[in-house]
Amino acid sequence: MSKDELHSSTHCIHHTNDAHQSCVSLVPIFNHLENDQMNEIMTTAQSVSFKKGEIIYHAGEQSDSLYIVNKGKVRIYRLAESGKEQLVRILNIGEYTGEYALFNESTHESYAEAIMDTSICKIKRSDLQMLLLKYPSISFKILTEFSKRLDQSETQTTRFATEKVETRIALFLAECVDNEAQTDEFILPMSKKDLASYLGTTPETVSRKLADLEEQGLIKQKSHKRIEVFDLDGLLLV
Repeated sequence: MSKDELHSSTHCIHHTNDAHQSCVSLVPIFNHLENDQMNEIMTTAQSVSFKKGEIIYHAGEQSDSLYIVNKGKVRIYRLAESGKEQLVRILNIGEYTGEYALFNESTHESYAEAIMDTSICKIKRSDLQMLLLKYPSISFKILTEFSKRLDQSETQTTRFATEKVETRIALFLAECVDNEAQTDEFILPMSKKDLASYLGTTPETVSRKLADLEEQGLIKQKSHKRIEVFDLDGLLLV
């Protein structure tokens, strides 16, 4: 069965309060609200389940909802005219996409695909616009997220144009280090294939450059996706 067929025929819609509650409480744009306010948002949310590999939405489709990841993981990507994928971001639990639909009628410019079995909470534009008018603090939270994503997009574009592949990889690893944690060890947030797409290179190049950084004593690959950084300053100078 094709992805299109899966998209149209197999996803399941649920309406459970538990799913809505956890979905709303996980999202930074909502979790500052009072319980009764979050309960109000719950009543507008629709829970939809997708199997691994299913397309949640396609480029060109009408964008009229906010999609919140309640369970699982989602990859957002674009397709070049050549058919080559460009990863935009990976969404984890509590993260969302489709926020542009809040402000005007538009179409999706990218694709959203479930990386694993995933549960999504959908909130329609009309419902969200009413909530924004009623609770202006949500608007400020969304604008903060807009600003953050715009900054990330500009950074990614600049790196593609000005930096070598090894520099892109080194800086990505440096950004994965949690400055507040007591360790410089972390798990890559995506597969090497997705990392290659995100950084504009190939999985083979990613593997080779990671091996080079390890040989230089800057990092250690401890397992399939677990990496420890030995020299953070050194990574920033690659």
